[in-house]
Amino acid sequence: MMGGANGNVGDDPGDDQFIVAEVVSGRKELFRILVQRHEQPVYGMGLSFFRNAEDAADFTQEVFLKSFRSLAHFQGRSRFSTWLYRIAYNTAVNNLRRQKEYRSLADEDGGASADDGRGSPEQDLLRAAAIEAVREAVKDLPERYRICVDLFFFYDRSYQEIECITGYPVNTIKSHVFRAKKLLREKLEVLNELP
Repeated sequence: MMGGANGNVGDDPGDDQFIVAEVVSGRKELFRILVQRHEQPVYGMGLSFFRNAEDAADFTQEVFLKSFRSLAHFQGRSRFSTWLYRIAYNTAVNNLRRQKEYRSLADEDGGASADDGRGSPEQDLLRAAAIEAVREAVKDLPERYRICVDLFFFYDRSYQEIECITGYPVNTIKSHVFRAKKLLREKLEVLNELP
């Protein structure tokens, strides 16, 4: 990852790490830029875990408050977003220990609808049915698989980033994603065979 004219990460005013350094040095008002950049993914993670807009909004606020308070401890060894997602993941897991329920991001609509104008009404209905079938299949995955699948496919995180976020070793994550895809394929094949 390169940034700035001399190639150092953090020298570019548009770079998260530059903004973090500025906030830590006293320009606290710049933290709003980080919030604006990362609010939607953190909120989406909240919806994934809590399935409730109000709880997801509270979660998002809690994550950014925790990250602001801990910003001086950000060492820049990973991307800011990875560090932030680790805080978000830990916050969600801790909250879930109280609630005892994890909901996958695949449960959420994500803004897609059967009528989003990409094809004929028949194609749109088939697409919506396929999306719903995948959502239902993901719901049945074991929690550890769902977390890895959500982060890998829905949040577009690398295996290394998922390791930083969840604490699972990379090989375990690869195994979870592989097994989840196999389970999903089997489940969807069974659904495809139904009359």
